[in-house]
Amino acid sequence: MIYGFCLLLSYLPLRCLYRLSDLLYLTAYHIVRYRRDVVEENLKSAFPEKSDKERKKIARRFYRFLCDVVFETIKVLHISPREIQRRIRFTTPELLEELHRKNKHIFFATGHYGNWEWLATLKPVNPYRQTTLYKPLKNKSFDNLVNGIRTRFGTEIIPADEAVRAVNRFMGGNEPIVLCFLSDQSPQKNMIQYWTTFLNRDTPVHLGIEKLSRRYNVAVMYLEVRRMKRGYYTVDTTLIAESAAETQPLEITEKHTALLEQSIRRHPEYWLWSHRRWKHQRETSA
Repeated sequence: MIYGFCLLLSYLPLRCLYRLSDLLYLTAYHIVRYRRDVVEENLKSAFPEKSDKERKKIARRFYRFLCDVVFETIKVLHISPREIQRRIRFTTPELLEELHRKNKHIFFATGHYGNWEWLATLKPVNPYRQTTLYKPLKNKSFDNLVNGIRTRFGTEIIPADEAVRAVNRFMGGNEPIVLCFLSDQSPQKNMIQYWTTFLNRDTPVHLGIEKLSRRYNVAVMYLEVRRMKRGYYTVDTTLIAESAAETQPLEITEKHTALLEQSIRRHPEYWLWSHRRWKHQRETSA
């Protein structure tokens, strides 16, 4: 039923879906107040120099954008390859093509910024075998729906807890891959190995990209999904390392974390402020 309802919605033009998004925004922000306390706390910690009025303006813009992302993601169920390629594109495809000619595997580091779900639609214009890690949702119906959307254009999905086995398998093959990591996920408390400063707060960071990229000497790139206007995005790429094994320990982690923070500070409304990113506190010695 959930899939059928979303499929019917996906047949509507985006201009109609954006009208529904406007209604969802009014409901989520003003009536339901979806995670308003989380968003307000996160913004206050990240931007202590801003006034309450400025932070509320960012919050309202964030909720409007989040509602757009919901309907843009649903639209993927029916959108044509030609239309999606008009709406999201790499700004430097030649960099991917050059690394592909060198037979280099690439790890993408990105975050819940811009429409991260639309990254999966880039497979037709990407010379690589495209894969992405994901965290399965507890609700199986929604999990199946979201995964169907992510794989529609040929992107392969891998549960995050199978990342090491999957990378071992890919590295033994002859076909170069790109593997996308959402690097701003919060590690489980018993899995925290490293803390850094991110948006003015002590923040635990996954070291998966760091460890696996250095082990297999792959290229590492940061992706910024930049919104141009409603329904249109570009994907900017920053090469962090062409040969990860040649970097210093934690250099990759610090660089992709800093690049994400720079993206957020430029346009804060496009990051997922409702995410409970700081649910773990760093223990300090007495």
